[in-house]
Amino acid sequence: MRAPIVSLTLAPSTTTPPGRLRRILGIGFGLAVTIGSTIGVGILRAPGGVAGQLQTWGAILLIWLIGGVYTLLGAVCLTELGAMVPQAGGYYVYARRAFGDRVGFAVGWTDWITNCAVLAYVSLGMVEFLSDIFPAIAPYVRPLAIGLLVGFVVLQWAGIQISRRFQEWATALKCLAFLALIIAGLALAGRAPSSTAVLAAPSWKGLAGALQLVVITYAGWQSALYFTEEDRDTTRNLPRAIIGGLAFVIVVYLLVNVALLAILPIADLAQSSQPAALAAQRLIGGGRIITVLSVVSLLPILNAIMMVGTRVLFALGRDGMFWSRTAAVNVRGTPDVATVMTTLGAVALIAAFSFDRLVAIAAIFLAFNYAVCCVALIVLRVREPATPRPFRAWGYPGSAGIVVLGAVVFLAIGLWGDPVTTRIAVALAAVGVVADVVVHVIGRRAR
Repeated sequence: MRAPIVSLTLAPSTTTPPGRLRRILGIGFGLAVTIGSTIGVGILRAPGGVAGQLQTWGAILLIWLIGGVYTLLGAVCLTELGAMVPQAGGYYVYARRAFGDRVGFAVGWTDWITNCAVLAYVSLGMVEFLSDIFPAIAPYVRPLAIGLLVGFVVLQWAGIQISRRFQEWATALKCLAFLALIIAGLALAGRAPSSTAVLAAPSWKGLAGALQLVVITYAGWQSALYFTEEDRDTTRNLPRAIIGGLAFVIVVYLLVNVALLAILPIADLAQSSQPAALAAQRLIGGGRIITVLSVVSLLPILNAIMMVGTRVLFALGRDGMFWSRTAAVNVRGTPDVATVMTTLGAVALIAAFSFDRLVAIAAIFLAFNYAVCCVALIVLRVREPATPRPFRAWGYPGSAGIVVLGAVVFLAIGLWGDPVTTRIAVALAAVGVVADVVVHVIGRRAR
């Protein structure tokens, strides 16, 4: 029999029964997982693609600001759900509460696949960056990416305290590195040579493409939602972590663009797939420092997504929606079986797909789950008006309407713009349906 859907109100506490997730996380981890999961290689590459669609400083900075505000609206909507239902599992928890078991499982399974895909392409990306520094490893990208994932499994098994500290210190190092990049860029602005390149005329299609690229670069802010059950004071910490962390990210993204625009002519920025490396090349004669920064930026993403994916599988197992062993927690607070299965899922995707295909798969599932959960907010507002909501979405219902519309548009673009990836995504979702049926048939026979 499936576990009932419950609403947990967690008061601050430091005691945890054996075999449960440990409630030891605070605002420091919340900020670290929000910022650390969001700021990454995207902001070092995306400014070129955005500038390729626009022609002026004002338009470029405005589109980054609009993308940030749209993301912030989504953040306040989902923060309401996270504070209302402070359980591990994130999107799955909200979808199941609003729409029942079947939709809940679909969101949980595809969210887990999303995190496995992110683990896979981030691991591949990190090894590819390292191969620029150490060319001898270039033929072994996939095996080394798998080895990197195994290393993070060891880190997870060391316990929640160790992985928490790693996330906080790695994110702090990343933030310092990006701030140093911004300061150096602004200080050395004007030293790069001028350009004779010519930009194509902007278009509405280009504007839409630029906005989509910006919004994708902001993805990752939702990671703090998955740890509400382990937070000492979710009501206080979750809004501060998500909204405060995302506000910091918006400022960093704007300043990175200002620095790049101060160094590179817009035409050169627009024609570069790695504008930060190009800026470093022109200023100091080498872009390797950007490669190192890229590697540093990926470390907290890997740690955070490994933890997020594990919590999704943990929640599915605990609620009887998947193999119950995935809800097992070791004495150090890590869901160990779920960690192993998440790693194996990522390894399978590394073996099966390319970096670009993995990014596309993750984008489709992320848009789907985001859209479902934004609608879940509206459904629960109507159906459960009396349920305590420690945090309420700013500007509701207008904010929720804008976010839902944007999520549906991005999902439609992903589905119809890449039919091959869409078919792969459907097949991966179908695997989950089969797994769900098999698990429950076995469970009924065991009873």
